[in-house]
Amino acid sequence: MRDVKLLSISFALSFFSMGFSKADTLSVAVAANVQFAFDDLKEEFKKQTGHELKGIFNSSGKFVSQITNGAPFDVFMSADMDYPNVLYQQGFSSAAPKIYAYGSLVLWTNKNIDLQSWQVLLENEKIQKIAIANPKTAPYGRETMRALKFYKLDAAVESRLVYAESISQTNQYIYSGLVDVGFTAKSVVVSAEMRGKGQWIELPVNSYTPIAQGVIILKHGRENAPQMSQQFYEFLSSAKAKAILQKNGYAAP
Repeated sequence: MRDVKLLSISFALSFFSMGFSKADTLSVAVAANVQFAFDDLKEEFKKQTGHELKGIFNSSGKFVSQITNGAPFDVFMSADMDYPNVLYQQGFSSAAPKIYAYGSLVLWTNKNIDLQSWQVLLENEKIQKIAIANPKTAPYGRETMRALKFYKLDAAVESRLVYAESISQTNQYIYSGLVDVGFTAKSVVVSAEMRGKGQWIELPVNSYTPIAQGVIILKHGRENAPQMSQQFYEFLSSAKAKAILQKNGYAAP
């Protein structure tokens, strides 16, 4: 009987320890364009709070689909404000999202291609493949299409567009040379991992809608890790977080 009690106590302590370990890690759905900046944010957040962040990276549209189907994310860092607003309106959060950063679009190549006259370049049939994130699920892809329409280039490049599932896959296409050029987030080309790789040029901000990126605490976070979720939510507005985001090519709100 004594052995059974000890076993029960041991099991309970083990279960508690496992629960505590899980509760000490925050699950964050992170828009693919924030992948490089997130490593620095994760390190600084742990330094300040002792808590771990587990980042999962994908296109914002795909995250919305996963969250509405029950994916257990605590916080969602979107690539725009539209997707988190949809989740808020549908009851997947009790508080409206806030802007944590503004992103910028660039044209990037890892080949020996001069991008200075990029509009003329894209009209040239010698540029056979142009990568773009899926505009239906990735805000940076959507704003790329807006910029192409602004310069009346959409029809000229349509047959040469190579659609990627996310900015991460877009970057793979560009970096590997699978495409000639591609549109991506400025945060990618200024990151420590990609700095100095190939050539890039920033698109004029008047050619697309400013990419306001929103963060929202999800219902799962409120119910399972309310304090930690709030800490991270507030951390993204701190001077340290803003400095990290600015270093990684974002503008602070």
